[in-house]
Amino acid sequence: MDSVAMNTNNLPQPAAPSADDLARTLAARQQAQAATAQASHASSASASAEHTAPTRRTHPAKRRRKRLRNGIIAGATAITLALGGTTAWALNRYVIDHVEVTSASSYEAAQGNAQTTSLNTDSATITSDTYTNGNTKISVKQVQNNGVTYYVADVQLSDATALRSAFANDQFGANITDLVSSIATDNNAVFAINGDYYGFRSTGIVIRNGTIYRDSGARQGLAIYKDGTMKVYDETQTNAQTLVNEGVWQTLSFGPALLQDGQVISGIDNLEIDTNFGNHSIQGKQPRTAIGIIDDNHFVFVVVDGRSRTSSGVTMSGLAEIMQSLGAKTAYNLDGGGSSEMWFNGQVVNNPSNGGERATSDIIYITKGA
Repeated sequence: MDSVAMNTNNLPQPAAPSADDLARTLAARQQAQAATAQASHASSASASAEHTAPTRRTHPAKRRRKRLRNGIIAGATAITLALGGTTAWALNRYVIDHVEVTSASSYEAAQGNAQTTSLNTDSATITSDTYTNGNTKISVKQVQNNGVTYYVADVQLSDATALRSAFANDQFGANITDLVSSIATDNNAVFAINGDYYGFRSTGIVIRNGTIYRDSGARQGLAIYKDGTMKVYDETQTNAQTLVNEGVWQTLSFGPALLQDGQVISGIDNLEIDTNFGNHSIQGKQPRTAIGIIDDNHFVFVVVDGRSRTSSGVTMSGLAEIMQSLGAKTAYNLDGGGSSEMWFNGQVVNNPSNGGERATSDIIYITKGA
């Protein structure tokens, strides 16, 4: 990959994890540990629940991890039944799966929104940092500058419907997660980034691959249209069906918007996204993921490493300036922190701040052969 020499003078200290990361990775765990200490008498119920926990269809390499996670969820379910109050609420809210759609791919196909772009893997050319297939072109590079490392994917598509979304385990609902690499592999992707972690919240308009999954407007969202354009919009001033009727192919609900008409939006360093427990602090230098558009069907994706001695992360305005320097006219912030990840041609491109991949709800990807 291309790289620019990094300035190693006066490297900043790693930034503290933001509250959204801490909530997703620590709050439920702490509640579960406390519950376990109080509920040893529920062990027999836990064992029974683990024995009868349903299994999902998975690839052989993933089965052990799935069984372990199912066992943890089964144990958490038993503890939830044994305990009440805050502990039970936290386990239910942050740990236990709540499946609303058991097969998203079947659901989309039934509504006529299965893969619409023709796939031809025979004509595709792949190198360590590029992918070319007809008018679809992907170029990935690493940039190191002033103590920050970030990764840029310049993506040109012949058809905007080649930009797809996929859910962990092919299921829609709360707390359903898997690794970006696993979701990407399951969907034969050549390129993927983490999405907006829709499963951590119960609000937001969720349209994926032209299919409505949730219609609960709450914040500033992003809409990607079938004609290859992209717009920031107010979720509270419209509804999912109207958006689909207008040709929206994907929506993302996180934010904030970073660029409008090529200009950095003022005040974004002080914004908070949502106000529910553990999901509001996005200030300071953090790992980041963003999507931008340069021209019709010409997108740019950026993932910034952070919280390490080799990369500090960036502020929200710093992320906006990176997107602006790449020529983006509109840009939008996605889930960040430990979730920030770029995956290309079978490999994790960046260095996630957790020291490895963190499971998430969803990805944005491009299928091999598109």
